[in-house]
Amino acid sequence: MYRPMSKTYQFPNNFLWGASTSAYQVEGNNRNEWSEWEKTNADRLADTAKVYWQPWQLKQFPEITTNENYISGRSGDHYKKYKVDFNLIEQLNQNAHRLSLEWSRIEPERGQFNQAEIEHYRQVLSDLKQRKIKVFLTIWHWTNPLWVRDQGGWENKQTIADFVKYVERISTEFKDLVDFWQPLNEPGTYIGMSYIQGAFPPQVKSFWRANKAFKNLMEAYRQCYRVIKKSKPEAQVGMSHYAVYNLPNKNTWLNRQLVKVIDYFRNWRFLDSIKDTNDFIGIQFYHTDHLNFTWKFKFGSGHWGFIELKNLNEYVTDMNWDIFPEGIYHLIKRAAKYGKPIYITENGLADRADVKRADFIRDHLLWVHRAISEGVDVRGYFYWSLFDNFEWDKGFWPRFGLVEVNYQTLERNIRPSGHYYADICKNNRIIL
Repeated sequence: MYRPMSKTYQFPNNFLWGASTSAYQVEGNNRNEWSEWEKTNADRLADTAKVYWQPWQLKQFPEITTNENYISGRSGDHYKKYKVDFNLIEQLNQNAHRLSLEWSRIEPERGQFNQAEIEHYRQVLSDLKQRKIKVFLTIWHWTNPLWVRDQGGWENKQTIADFVKYVERISTEFKDLVDFWQPLNEPGTYIGMSYIQGAFPPQVKSFWRANKAFKNLMEAYRQCYRVIKKSKPEAQVGMSHYAVYNLPNKNTWLNRQLVKVIDYFRNWRFLDSIKDTNDFIGIQFYHTDHLNFTWKFKFGSGHWGFIELKNLNEYVTDMNWDIFPEGIYHLIKRAAKYGKPIYITENGLADRADVKRADFIRDHLLWVHRAISEGVDVRGYFYWSLFDNFEWDKGFWPRFGLVEVNYQTLERNIRPSGHYYADICKNNRIIL
């Protein structure tokens, strides 16, 4: 564990402190590709959970095997309660917030924009600006309107043009309310989960179709960068990328070469493709993977083609992801080669009992500090997430929030770790 020599760890002036959310995961009552998919897959997900998760997880979180866990419904009702939640941001001493728009609300039919929904999001963004909170706005966080699904989603080049027109409208409407623009969130995760593992809609297992969708997403991003810049030349535009620290499980020549190849495709191919069209880089870090070459070819849990994923760390989250804070240091050190400011736009863990979260935040930030002290231009940190939310095909049981949500009453309560992080945000430092 890295420890600075002094007991006080001071962050740079004007460092941004915040937390992240995404519209579909917190707003509730959405209707899009995902909401229709979850209705037809909830029974399967509940049944599969009985063999997918470890016995200790099934015992601690029995709702894993229930159908209702996988139906987003009203979620945390953030759509109506955003002012309540933004009060929490102030209580937590955060000076920045990352959130997203829901495309299906704003453009429910191709070319037909819902002005009432545009005004809703205008009020949301204006509320943050009135509180003097810096706004990071994600335009697409994985969910597609039904009409996009029906035309083939991101495999269809038409979706590029449609998305760019949507972004053109949004960037014009909100150009004075947004500080940092992120047209896409984690395209690598979307491609991997939707087209390699086949776990997310459209549930495809095809490297050819994955590559097709990837190229279309990258082209859409590049065009959106230019559209936003045209609307407001001084706008800051970048992408958040899910980065995984990859290590060989066994220190063999084959595994070392495997790590080099996988590391490029997982971490750097995306950033290489947009290196001339981004003003900053968003890094999202959760865990480390130990990779091992195996002759078994099996899609599904524990394998990715001929690649076996191993978790060698007994210190894990509720989702059995390893906790290895040092990984964030190595990733941002490598991301520094692009010469752009870096923001940690997501970093968090599922920890319902809130026994590991404070240490998790502290230890990751200490490694971020080491990178800063060595000259890496890191300008902000966003914990995932502000409050408990709907975690896609895992449902409601993983609790990532600094704020606990009671889904029966919708009551919010700041967890002890939230207060700990609030102290860091207030003082711009960690005292060991």
